[in-house]
Amino acid sequence: MPEIVSPPSVLLLWLVLGYALGSIPFGIVVARAMGLGDLRKVGSGNIGATNVLRTGNKTAALLTLLLDAGKGAAIVLVARALAGEDAGQVAGVAAFLGHCFPVWLRFKGGKGVATFLGILLAAAWPLGLAACATWLALALALRISSLSALAAAALSPLWAWLLGVPEVIALCLALTVLIFVRHASNIRRLMDGTEPRIGKR
Repeated sequence: MPEIVSPPSVLLLWLVLGYALGSIPFGIVVARAMGLGDLRKVGSGNIGATNVLRTGNKTAALLTLLLDAGKGAAIVLVARALAGEDAGQVAGVAAFLGHCFPVWLRFKGGKGVATFLGILLAAAWPLGLAACATWLALALALRISSLSALAAAALSPLWAWLLGVPEVIALCLALTVLIFVRHASNIRRLMDGTEPRIGKR
């Protein structure tokens, strides 16, 4: 965990800014811009890239993935540059919460996987790459996005320790708990053997 050196008012400012940026529902924006309709009425109703992929539009899914990851990475980098490491991590967690619980959508947002990966890439890029590689390897092997995300999140504190970035272990643990909370329904389907595979429309 980084040393807390910023005044509470500064951390509060970055918490608000992080939430505001994270709450932008890029999946809905991209889907509407590309004529795919209301994403909340497609597939699982989720606003993330996996559900965008269920429309059959891979370009839209990729754009959503990059934008959702980008907002997490951007706020961490900007907050760190302007206020310090503690502000960067606070802003990152706030962006994740904004994505999962956006006020504009009555707090019904996405699962946060892309934003989670973007935050880790900005917080410590070797850790972010390890988490991305974990997700990608399992997604290619098993074709189950949720399981890949859960594994990538669960292993992120271990990756942080192995890669020598202990200052982000607390961040990884906090985000992992939130990832598991947001995937509660997916976990039930995984246990029942009914979780859909990547690309299923």
